Amino acid sequence: MRNVLDRFKYNGLFVKMFIIMVASIVAVSITATWTTMNVSGRVFMETFSITNSKIIAQIRTGMDSFNYSIVLTSNKIAQSGTIRQFLTEGGGDSSTMVGSYFQMGQQMNRIRSSVDAYEVGITVTGVNGRRYSTDRSYWPVPDDALANHPITKRSLAEPRKLMYSYDDAEVSGTPGIEPTIIASKALVDRSGAVYGMVYFAVREPYFARFYDSNTSLGNDVAVMDKRGTIVSSNRNDWIGQRSPDLLQYAMEIDEKNLDYKNADIMGKDHLLLSEHIAGLDLYMVNVIDKKKVLGQLTDTKQIALLVMAIIAAAVIIVFLISSRMTKSLTRLVKQISTISKYEFDRHVKVDGSYETRQLGIAFNAMIDELNDYVSKLVETQKQQRNAELEALQQQINPHFLYNTLASVKFMVQQGNKEKAAETINALISLLQNAIGNVSEMITVQQELDNMKNYVFINQVRYGERIRVSYFITPDCLEYRIPKLMIQPFIENAFFHAFNEKSEGYIYIMVAQEGSSLVCEVVDNGDGMNINGGIPKQVSKRQLFSGIGVRNVNDRIKLLFGEEYGVTITSEIGEGTRVKIRIPLLQSNNDPNF
Repeated sequence: MRNVLDRFKYNGLFVKMFIIMVASIVAVSITATWTTMNVSGRVFMETFSITNSKIIAQIRTGMDSFNYSIVLTSNKIAQSGTIRQFLTEGGGDSSTMVGSYFQMGQQMNRIRSSVDAYEVGITVTGVNGRRYSTDRSYWPVPDDALANHPITKRSLAEPRKLMYSYDDAEVSGTPGIEPTIIASKALVDRSGAVYGMVYFAVREPYFARFYDSNTSLGNDVAVMDKRGTIVSSNRNDWIGQRSPDLLQYAMEIDEKNLDYKNADIMGKDHLLLSEHIAGLDLYMVNVIDKKKVLGQLTDTKQIALLVMAIIAAAVIIVFLISSRMTKSLTRLVKQISTISKYEFDRHVKVDGSYETRQLGIAFNAMIDELNDYVSKLVETQKQQRNAELEALQQQINPHFLYNTLASVKFMVQQGNKEKAAETINALISLLQNAIGNVSEMITVQQELDNMKNYVFINQVRYGERIRVSYFITPDCLEYRIPKLMIQPFIENAFFHAFNEKSEGYIYIMVAQEGSSLVCEVVDNGDGMNINGGIPKQVSKRQLFSGIGVRNVNDRIKLLFGEEYGVTITSEIGEGTRVKIRIPLLQSNNDPNF
């Protein structure tokens, strides 16, 4: 596709033809698809709403039958003298109490037959504090909590009305209460005095059976009370929630006698159908997500694939026609695109039309000039770097030589000729590797020999109060590193890390870490405040050469890039850790170098 787009840049006529043809096909396809989907969507939603209205009417009939059974049962309870006596009589002896509960149980068993078709738990409470439940597990609210329950208070406020309410652990404040629908009514005698309460408890999952079989993806039902609380729904996350907006829509549909209403709910386009169930004083709202319902009607993915296939066919036809017209130009573009930014010695093949040949000749000439410039620039930088390193290597500090030779002279005078000979040999090896070897890169083994010779000379001059240990993994000895990369940090530790401490140690570690070679120089000296930076060299009087720690970091970044270099961490009184990271180099011909 990229090659096709690149070809468009060099052929204006082709670009215009391609854009016009593809744009026309896309516009026609999208317009036809959009029109078809909208018309079919409107027809479907109209039909769907009519069907759902009939279903809601059937559901309302079932709920009315349920409510009739509840009303009939509550009336039987209110008319029962046995129940009234149980709820109003005072306490007696145990035999009297047993008899009262037995008669109450017999009476409730006869009365509850009116609601045997439904899974309903009946609870009756009296002003004398007595309570009787046909099955307490339906609504296990404690006696003290039941007396002060919001449902009880609302029923007492309207004693002659059967009220339906929602209850759960959060509403009642009682743990373990599952979502339950409660039908409650105050029991009133002929004088109008309240002598008890009756509660009918229906667990929400059972109540949902009235409509659950008629729900589907995007076709949800919510049953709400007049306060906007969703008492039942096929969506468990809706149950117990308050939705004033949804209640307002339901009331508007009922008051205006609308068939349905379009509404934006939670940022989505919905179709709402509502039915007010007067007997329960509840609103049953059918919430239809248009996008989900229509998604089941029309296979959007299949339509999109069809449109894409039409567009792809048009693109292929245009491509086949244009490729014959622009074949030579395409070949030239492909050759140019395969040349990476570092392949300055590759030429493109010059053939095709006159315009294409002229472009190829001009490109080859540009590549030749660029290749010459880059080669000269690389050679100049290499010569400059080698000159800088040679200059630094030649700057062997005369004070270092004076002091070392003075130490040898003292050892000879003391008769310690073997020690003097070892010191001279170490100095010779150190000078040979530093000055005689002009190579910029040496092996880890060679750098290790230089470090050991340097440490030996310093311990001869200053004693062994500073101990040095080497931890080099054997498989790293043949890797190549820049010359004098580690030695300046050992030198810095010798002369600056132990000004306050009388003795200490220096650890030198070299190991492979992934695709990098990591060298660390750690001491337990005085430490310093550097904030992660590279410290400047304060004094060069005691140094072996002119290569300082900052120069090492600059050399590494110049050789290998900004991701490599030196990092230093230090704490005053604790010591300093120097970490050097470079790529793994097997030989002078390593492609990483």
